[in-house]
Amino acid sequence: MDFSSSMSVAASGLRTQSERMKVIAENIANANSTAATPGGDPYRRKIATQTSSFDRELNATVVQSGKPIEDKSEFRTQYDPGNPNADKQGYIKLPNVDPLIEIMDMKEAQRSYEADLTVMDATKQMQSQVVGLLNK
Repeated sequence: MDFSSSMSVAASGLRTQSERMKVIAENIANANSTAATPGGDPYRRKIATQTSSFDRELNATVVQSGKPIEDKSEFRTQYDPGNPNADKQGYIKLPNVDPLIEIMDMKEAQRSYEADLTVMDATKQMQSQVVGLLNK
């Protein structure tokens, strides 16, 4: 793998992890929202997806962000009979977002992003060393 392929593969990882972090941030931002209408469903957690494909021009496998999918797990409920969105038993639906899981996912995405940055930095250093050797 040459230097430009290495940089392109790392860049695809950076873009993918960045998109993943955006989806996670949206989940965290909506973790305590309620339905817009009485009896309606609140925000549903989204899960970032990624696909990999072989790039013939680079002769390497790259990753791309896919369309986020909705988490079909059950909504959380909370007893709040005074809320206008409460059902007949006094419960409201809350998003199926667990902030702890989102924070852990964010940390994993951040570490993957940092690993891609490290690859790019190492590639730049190797390029500089090659240029330095050629100038001697």
